Amino acid sequence: MGPGHESQSSDIQCGGISLQLLTNTSLALLSKELCVIQPMRSLTVDEYAKAFKSFLDHSTEHQCMDQFNKKELPGIITSLGNGKSAINVLGVGSGTGEQDLKMIRIIQAMHPGTFIKNEVIEPNPQHILSYKDAVRNSFDLKNVSFTWHQLTSMEYEKQAKEQKIQKKYDFIHLIQMLYRVEDTASTIRFFHSCLDCYAKLLIIILSGNSGWASIWKKYRHCLPPTDSGHYITADDIEVVLKRMELTYQVYDFPSAWDITECFIDGDTTGGHTLDFLTGTKDFMNTAPQDLKQSLLQALRQPECSTKKDGRIIFRNDLSMIVVHS
Repeated sequence: MGPGHESQSSDIQCGGISLQLLTNTSLALLSKELCVIQPMRSLTVDEYAKAFKSFLDHSTEHQCMDQFNKKELPGIITSLGNGKSAINVLGVGSGTGEQDLKMIRIIQAMHPGTFIKNEVIEPNPQHILSYKDAVRNSFDLKNVSFTWHQLTSMEYEKQAKEQKIQKKYDFIHLIQMLYRVEDTASTIRFFHSCLDCYAKLLIIILSGNSGWASIWKKYRHCLPPTDSGHYITADDIEVVLKRMELTYQVYDFPSAWDITECFIDGDTTGGHTLDFLTGTKDFMNTAPQDLKQSLLQALRQPECSTKKDGRIIFRNDLSMIVVHS
């Protein structure tokens, strides 16, 4: 429909809530009125960190990554460096470095005696301090150097282009961070261009079969905007990689998140669960009743969760995508 044309009367679904709208203008106004009623608001950085900690405490996200590291990563990194005296590694959005250090130790084991130059892109200064503390307290990281860049991935990319300096790396990893970039395709294209010969780019992101994909599809327009950003899964990343005609493999690993408490009104853990799921501060008490009931009902559906021993287990499946240089 071209500009200036009035839309026909239609029904749309917002997480199962039907809205009959007459025009594009009324669509925007009514949708906003129903779905984002004050005082619903997105999480602050500190609130997100608290909700994320609760998520990690009740999910197998990191255990899922550990399984990938154990079963698949050694074979993937065998050819890194192609015999060079040093292997250059870049972590993008590395947080406190927990996953980075696990992978560095695997690279050490697969390439004994080889020097590893590890660079980190991380905008959060507190995370960098925690990362440095972890390195300081690790006594098995011999022949490894660390350089931290307190930048977002977009700032790093802009800086590299302005300075016309493009360093090459043997291994680059983007772990659960592509949700936060403005242009996913551009970010992948840039970091892929930073790969040296025989190098690998590892992207870890939610699977298209995860419960998140189903929830985001139904409710993304019903929630406050959040800088945690874009609702993307491995399916979206594969579309980008195919368009760029890149060679890649996908490794899917199951991950579970116990969300049982979010069905208990007033439960603190349940509140953190819903806040993390929706990116909303105190969703349990600030969301419109219809939206809250619809979301809770959707979370019980087979595409989102399973029931085990009386607990409701959300599908938090991850995809590990390995892109070749």
